[in-house]
Amino acid sequence: MKQNLFTLSALVLGSAVLANAQAGAPTKIGIIHVQAAILNTKDGKKASEELNTKFAPKKSELEKKQANIDQLKDKLQKGSATLSDEAKNKLMRDIDAETKALTRANEDAQTDLEQEEGKIFNELGAKMYAIVEKYAKDNGFAMIIDVSSPQQPVWWASEAVNITNEAVVLYDRANPGTSAAAPAPKTPGPSAAPGSAPAPAAAAPPRPSAPAAPPKKQ
Repeated sequence: MKQNLFTLSALVLGSAVLANAQAGAPTKIGIIHVQAAILNTKDGKKASEELNTKFAPKKSELEKKQANIDQLKDKLQKGSATLSDEAKNKLMRDIDAETKALTRANEDAQTDLEQEEGKIFNELGAKMYAIVEKYAKDNGFAMIIDVSSPQQPVWWASEAVNITNEAVVLYDRANPGTSAAAPAPKTPGPSAAPGSAPAPAAAAPPRPSAPAAPPKKQ
């Protein structure tokens, strides 16, 4: 799926680049693994270490709960021939209750971890976007593809290859309606700051997603 999205984005951009080549629009396409780039910065490494340290006690607690369940299961297995039915039923109820409690604790810990990761990637992702945007403009790139995000592969695109307004005008010209056509909307450039509304048919601003290679889950 990631490859198909990348190919589709490249084909769409290719048409825009060919249409704008004579007008001096940028023509290069770059790729970036945003999540890996963020995690390999000094800030990213520091944030990852701090996150691991913060969640270490919770990890230890979950491991103890799992060890307790394993002990109960072992006791039930070894006593299958000697324990009374009442004792075995109690062990099974204890195992079931402990397993459900562990599942809830794991889910809560995972939710907390993902929220912390989201904060990190939103903060560092915005800084990385600004760096990538300047680099792309300075070096004549038309588009930067984020290969770590198949849901939103276009991380940045030059306004020079944004044909949204032209498409609206040409459509209205080719398909005159019964009422007066509304003016073509002005669309935000694809190089807007992270978190702003995406431009139709152009690159959406970055929304740093959950990492493909996130800090170690606790």
